Amino acid sequence: MPIVTSTEMFKKAYEGGYAIGAFNVNNMEIIQGITEAAAETKSPLILQVSAGARKYAKHVYLMKLIEAAESDTGLPICIHLDHGETFEVCKACVDGGFTSVMIDGSKHSFEDNIKLTRQVVEYAHAHGVVVEGELGRLSGVEDDINVAAEDSSYTNPEEVEEFVRSTSVDSLAIAIGTSHGAYKFKPGQKPQLRFDILEEISRRLPGFPIVLHGASSVVPEYVQMINDNGGNMPDAIGVPEDMLRKAASMAVCKINIDSDLRLAMTGTIRRYLSENPSHFDPRQYLSPARQNIKELVRHKLIHVLGCVDKI
Repeated sequence: MPIVTSTEMFKKAYEGGYAIGAFNVNNMEIIQGITEAAAETKSPLILQVSAGARKYAKHVYLMKLIEAAESDTGLPICIHLDHGETFEVCKACVDGGFTSVMIDGSKHSFEDNIKLTRQVVEYAHAHGVVVEGELGRLSGVEDDINVAAEDSSYTNPEEVEEFVRSTSVDSLAIAIGTSHGAYKFKPGQKPQLRFDILEEISRRLPGFPIVLHGASSVVPEYVQMINDNGGNMPDAIGVPEDMLRKAASMAVCKINIDSDLRLAMTGTIRRYLSENPSHFDPRQYLSPARQNIKELVRHKLIHVLGCVDKI
């Protein structure tokens, strides 16, 4: 199948009460693990690239790796820019073959967010590319995103209709209690998502695809694996998977997962090198890391997103 946009994916997801997994990619092993899991479960897929990933691996390398994965698996894959902050970055990704871009104007005023998002939408739509916008600000740290808790804010449902109407955006990322990075909730703190906000937004935007960022669950197994092998990660609690499944059954059509992939890869590599200190061949420690990413993604597709057999 060719590289596709998310339009048809989201339509089916909304009607079917499930979500599409949007997994951040940085190198070959991560792409292979994700796409092998999706191919085996017959799940539609979004591979997303952050500004940090483009700096690290270069745009052209990531594009060729994703194209190779599409050719190898036959999956319908949407290539998405995660958290583009300027028109120029979004334009470069549109021109460079991405089929979806996110323009994150959430740090601006409501009016300036609309203006910037509309500018990106006009260019992207003219080139057959879809656009994700954002209202509300998630706290946390991930790549170039760094928002302090006191600067975060829930999405105001009263703004969503005007924003979507004024920008013609194709999907909307909202803030209902998730956060970027691995440190979402402290031990003893009860994680809670504002489903009342999600419900009100879906009422105001019937049939419109909603996106959740910062939705990694911070798998304890991989955190422990890191700490058992020289790491020093403080205890943290991610977003409970039952809450994500509930969101997917409502209006949420896209759920972003990044930190869990990093933890799986880093934890596996740390353990392998600790157990095999004389090994120096990258293939020896990257192979089990790729396998654990595959198992993690398979779990998310089946038990969290509910998108298995939806191609």
